[in-house]
Amino acid sequence: MAPIVAVAIATAHGSRVFTGDEADILVDVDRHLLDMAPGVLVTWNGARFDLPFIADRASLRGIALGLHMIADARSRSHREPLPGHAGGYRAHWHSHAHLDAYLVYRADVGASLGLPCGLKVLARLAGLEPVEVDRTMIHELSEESLNAYVASDAELTRELALRRWATAVRAIDVVDRS
Repeated sequence: MAPIVAVAIATAHGSRVFTGDEADILVDVDRHLLDMAPGVLVTWNGARFDLPFIADRASLRGIALGLHMIADARSRSHREPLPGHAGGYRAHWHSHAHLDAYLVYRADVGASLGLPCGLKVLARLAGLEPVEVDRTMIHELSEESLNAYVASDAELTRELALRRWATAVRAIDVVDRS
């Protein structure tokens, strides 16, 4: 399992990219989310990939996060789940609820148009311009290119969720926080 090399968080105030040593990224992202006002953490396929991947990497490093996940049958997909996981999760991270925007688009846009609902495919369909890179070479990107790539994905995810917010809000994870 490859280490995390970058994480981006996009808000109405701009994007922040976390890079460097994986342990530092995990601690810094967790601290940043802890310090942010409560809200909704929006991911693209985060229920099946990003969040369990982050949790696995943090566990491997012995880093405790404010990320809490419970197995969720609703996030079934034609894709294989992340190795070591049966499927997707509902989640919250500190005081932030979670929304997997991929699930919102897959439920109707993907089904009616027969699209696989990849982030970049839907972004282009919506008139947005994603930053594209060869993901197999991500470890060789300059810091500037890496930052642009991960920030683009976070910004696209945020924008697509906002465009469907009336529908998306009903798909926000409800997780018992006790």
